[in-house]
Amino acid sequence: MATTDADASTDVDEAEPRDERREHLLSEFQRELGNAVVDSHIRAGSTLWIRVTRDAWKDAAIAAKEQLGFRFFDFLSAIDWLPSPFGRDMDSQEDVIASALENGDAGHGPDPEESASMTTGYAGGDTRFQLLARVYDTRNAQGVLFKADLPDDDLRAESWSSVYHGADWHERETWEMFGIVFENRSSLDHIYLPTLFEGHPLRKDFPLLARRVKPWPGIVDVEPMPGTDDEGDGEGEGDAE
Repeated sequence: MATTDADASTDVDEAEPRDERREHLLSEFQRELGNAVVDSHIRAGSTLWIRVTRDAWKDAAIAAKEQLGFRFFDFLSAIDWLPSPFGRDMDSQEDVIASALENGDAGHGPDPEESASMTTGYAGGDTRFQLLARVYDTRNAQGVLFKADLPDDDLRAESWSSVYHGADWHERETWEMFGIVFENRSSLDHIYLPTLFEGHPLRKDFPLLARRVKPWPGIVDVEPMPGTDDEGDGEGEGDAE
């Protein structure tokens, strides 16, 4: 089917707007980190994602704080992109119903083949496990979210705790929940789990036995907080402008 001038105009109008401010910020990080910047993504008016190599994980923190003025540490964590090997039975019943409705199959739920595909979010990724960290430049009201791929058989990275002291507890939690070891820092001690606990609960292949003993009901019969409507107030995304 031929594309009309009206169609072309619509395509231009629907194109994602540019964000020159974050484009400039990305270029500054590329200047500081060079080829260690693997990929990036800009959501105009909201957030900049930068994926760096594992070897440059600490270098990214140093560049952010010491060269570019991102002195406020927000969080550090990880994510396991592996689709759950246990299937949808680990989801709440509300999740199962919602997914089935979205797929137009209220009787059978989502397509297993579709559920098994692994995605890695903005700025991409090549591995199951990724580190995530977010820092802010409070003077200019902008933030950046860093990502780094970790090989499945070598879950190690340089610690940020000597750059951002607030990363200390975050790294301990990430080690505890995902099994990621942070090097060149003080000892990694448990925060939430007993000392002899085995396994890492936020890995997708860690079975949540409580959901097998009794189906997880999800959020049901929750009354709205005083002063709010039934829908609740949505929280804003992104950085302040």
